[in-house]
Amino acid sequence: MNISIGMKAPDFTAMTTFGPIKLSGYKGHWVILFSHPGDFTPVCTTEFIAFAQANDQFEALNAKLIGLSIDSNPSHLAWVNQIYLLTGIQIPFPIIADRMADVANLYGMIAPDAAKQETVRNVIFIDPDQIIRAILIYPLTNGRNICEIIRLLTALETTDRSSVVTPANWEPGSPAMVPPPRTYDQLLERVNDPGAENLNCMDWFWCYKDKPC
Repeated sequence: MNISIGMKAPDFTAMTTFGPIKLSGYKGHWVILFSHPGDFTPVCTTEFIAFAQANDQFEALNAKLIGLSIDSNPSHLAWVNQIYLLTGIQIPFPIIADRMADVANLYGMIAPDAAKQETVRNVIFIDPDQIIRAILIYPLTNGRNICEIIRLLTALETTDRSSVVTPANWEPGSPAMVPPPRTYDQLLERVNDPGAENLNCMDWFWCYKDKPC
């Protein structure tokens, strides 16, 4: 199945390391659904440790993490236990055991030209209304930057909250931007009195909002 930004996230029920879950049960929260190629692999292990260490940051943003691979639930359990024994870090979020690749195929997480038996490193951002808002895909060989996932989630929440857009290299706390005017009257209003909207404009189409809500 091909998924895309703006579509309703396909619902599913799945067995996880925390027991059975249903995606629709997470309505009202952001969901970061991410796949990994396999348990007991070095890059995936570092990613899961990084996600675990950042879990409180995701929780503060009203976001729930859900991992997934086509490994079995016993394999997931043995792996997370081994991570704990080696590092003292517990994995505080569920990992879906997707042995038949039902969820992986539903979300396009298996790249046929990359590997037939492994999920690539997908990250699906699902908003509280269960709409897909962003999709990141990394190859098997390269781990994800968790700080970038948090940055993008924060940017999406800022956009929703304040009706703004975020420029290149935006970081939380930096000025956001406003979309360009849609009509000529709106253009004139912005040119004549940008201060009315708390804007700092380079030109009529290029304006920053210093203090988004």
